[in-house]
Amino acid sequence: MADRDGGSGFGIGFIVGAVLGLAIGLLFAPRPGAETRELLKEKAEVARERAAEVARKVRETAAEAAKKAQAKIKET
Repeated sequence: MADRDGGSGFGIGFIVGAVLGLAIGLLFAPRPGAETRELLKEKAEVARERAAEVARKVRETAAEAAKKAQAKIKET
């Protein structure tokens, strides 16, 4: 049987991949160094906020799954 995590692993991997791709693209873009560093700083903050949101959703989903599992156990 395949393990199902509700897509949270995919979501986290997608975000990490997007951030890395963005960082590499910015590093090779023809911009002045100070401008590139500022842009990277801004994008890193946005990525951090998104990652925190994904982590919150994963915690909520895990808590719901635990409650459902406990309810099923009590039913039997």
